[in-house]
Amino acid sequence: MQALRTPQQAVAEDIFFGQAAIIWARWFLILAGVVLVLWNSTESNQLVIAILPILALTAMNFYLHGRYLVQRPANQALLGMTSLLDLGIITAIILLWQPRGLVNAFFTFYYPVVLATAFVFPRRVTIFYTLLTLIAYTVACVFTDPSLLSHVGWQKVLLERLITIAAMGGLGTYYWRIQRERRSVAMKGQE
Repeated sequence: MQALRTPQQAVAEDIFFGQAAIIWARWFLILAGVVLVLWNSTESNQLVIAILPILALTAMNFYLHGRYLVQRPANQALLGMTSLLDLGIITAIILLWQPRGLVNAFFTFYYPVVLATAFVFPRRVTIFYTLLTLIAYTVACVFTDPSLLSHVGWQKVLLERLITIAAMGGLGTYYWRIQRERRSVAMKGQE
C-alpha cells in the first residue's frame, strides 16, 4: 500500500471510499420516506404528490449506486450537488407536506444526510453543509408558521432539533478525523 503524499490525495480517497455512506444513508432515507408517506397519506392524490420527491431521490441514488458498483464512483462535486439536492428535497417536504413546518415528522431526514456528509467530506465542507441545513430548517419552520417566533415552547423544540442536527455534523466530523489519523498512522507503520 502506497502512502498518501498530499492532503488532496487524502481527501480524494475519503470521497472515493466514503461515498458508500452517502449512498446507503440515502437508501435509508428513501425507505423511511416510503413508509412515512404510506403511513400518513389519506387520499390517493396526496400519496401521488408525496411520492414524487422520493422518486427523485431514488433515481438519483440509483444512478450514484450504479456508478459506484461499476467502479466509476462520483467525484466530490457530484456528491456535493446530490447532497445539496437532498437538503432541498427534505426542506421542500417540510414546507409542503401536511402538517407543515415544525410539526412535520420528516425533519428526521436531516440526520442521516448530515451524518453521511460529515463522514465523507472534509471539515470545512461539513461545517458549511451543517450550517446550511440548520438555516434551511429554521427558515422552513418560520416561513410555515411565523407565530413560532413568539411562542417559547415551539422555540425550545426548534432549538433542540437544531442542536441535535448540529451534533450529527460534529460527531461525523470527529469520527472522520479519527479515521484519517488512524489511517495515517497505519500507513507510516508500513513504510
